[in-house]
Amino acid sequence: MGQNRDRVLEQCNPAMELGFSLAEYKSRLQVVRRHMAASNIDLLWLMAPESLYYVSGYSCEWYQAQSPKQWPATSGIAVHVDHDDFIMFDTPSERVMCRFVTCADDIRTFPIDNRRDGIGFIMDELNSEGWLGGTVGMELYSYRPNPAISARFRVAFEAAGSSVTDGSDILREVRWLKSPQEIAYLENAARITDIGIEAAKNTIRPGVTELDVYGEIIHAMAKAGGENPAITLPVLSGPKANTGHSLASRKVIMAGEQVNIDVSGVYWRYHANAARSFYVGEPPRDVLEFHHKSSGVFDVIASILRPGLTVGELVRTARQYYDEAGIWSDAGWVGGYELGIGFPPDWVGNFVYEMTDSDSERVFEPRTCVNFESQFFSPRMAGITYYICTLLFKEEVAELPIKAPRQLIVID
Repeated sequence: MGQNRDRVLEQCNPAMELGFSLAEYKSRLQVVRRHMAASNIDLLWLMAPESLYYVSGYSCEWYQAQSPKQWPATSGIAVHVDHDDFIMFDTPSERVMCRFVTCADDIRTFPIDNRRDGIGFIMDELNSEGWLGGTVGMELYSYRPNPAISARFRVAFEAAGSSVTDGSDILREVRWLKSPQEIAYLENAARITDIGIEAAKNTIRPGVTELDVYGEIIHAMAKAGGENPAITLPVLSGPKANTGHSLASRKVIMAGEQVNIDVSGVYWRYHANAARSFYVGEPPRDVLEFHHKSSGVFDVIASILRPGLTVGELVRTARQYYDEAGIWSDAGWVGGYELGIGFPPDWVGNFVYEMTDSDSERVFEPRTCVNFESQFFSPRMAGITYYICTLLFKEEVAELPIKAPRQLIVID
C-alpha cells in the first residue's frame, strides 16, 4: 500500500457525527437482543440502511444497491444474542467513514486485495468468534442485498453450519417506539417540512416549471438544516395532479391548474410527511368545496387524537366523516403508515393501516408516529385532493406537528 493511503486509513479521524448518545445506542442494542432471544435467533445479520443506522449511526450516500456484479453489496452488521457489542464489516474505502458516523467499537474491513466482495472474510471472522452454527436471521424483506447476493449469504451461512430464517421484523418492530430524542428529531423534521411547503407557495406561479418548485423546496429545507428526503419529492401540475407518484419535470405550470406537492422534512434521517394542494388562480367553486370536504377530515381527527387511540377508532371516525360529506365514492387512497428513519428509496415505515381496518385494536402508543392521507378525485379532473398530515403521539398528548394550512391554497 502507498504511504499516504496507509496513513489515512490508519490515522484519519474526522470529528464524530452521531445523532444519539452512546447510552442510547447501547440501549437499542439491548432491546434488539431481547427481541432476538424471543425469536430464537442467535445471530442477526443486518444490511438494510435503516437497520445499520438504528444500531450504529451508519449513514452514507452509496450502498451498492444497484451496482455492477463486480461490486456486490456485502457490508453489514452482525449482532449476536449473547454479546454486548456488534461487529461492523465494510470495505477499506469506508474505513475512515465508519470511524465518525458510527458508534462501532469493532470495525473490520475487507482485505485490500478483495475489497469489494467480503462474504468469505465475514464468514471467517464470525466463525473465529464462535458466532456461527446457530440460527441466523437475515433481513429477507430488505432490498439490500439483492436476491443474488442474499442467496450467496444464505449458502455461506448454511455451509458454516447455521440455519437461516427471516429476521426482518426484529428491527422493524423495535423502531416502532421512539425515544424522547427521536421524538424531538421528528418535531424538527416537521418544522423543516413547513419551510418546504412555504417555499412551494412562494414559488408556484404561471410560467415556472415543476422542477423550479422542486428545487426551491429542497433548497429552503437544506438551508434550514434538512437532509435529503428518502423519496424524490413530487411536484405535479395540471392533469398530472391526478397522479400521486409521478416525478417533477420540465412541465410549465399554467394559470387555472392545480399543483400538488408531497414533502418530507428530514432531521437526522427522521421524516415528517405532509402533502398539500395549490390552485393557480381562482378555483371553480365545486373544486374548492370538494377540497374543503377532503381536508376537513383533519379537524375531526384532531378532535379525537390522543395517545392510546386505536386504529379502528381513527378509521371509523374518518369514514363516518367522509360518508356524511358525501365524497367517499371518489376516494383515491385513504390511510397511513409509520414514519421515522428513512433512506432512499423509501420513507414508508413498516406499519400501515387502511380504511378496511375498522375493527383493528392496534394502538397508537405514546412515542409513535404515522401519517394520515386524504386523497380523493376532485371534480373537473382538476386533480387528487392531496392532503397528508403527520400524527405524532407523545407521552401525554398527540398532535399534528406540521402547521401549514390544511386546505386548498390559492395562488393569486
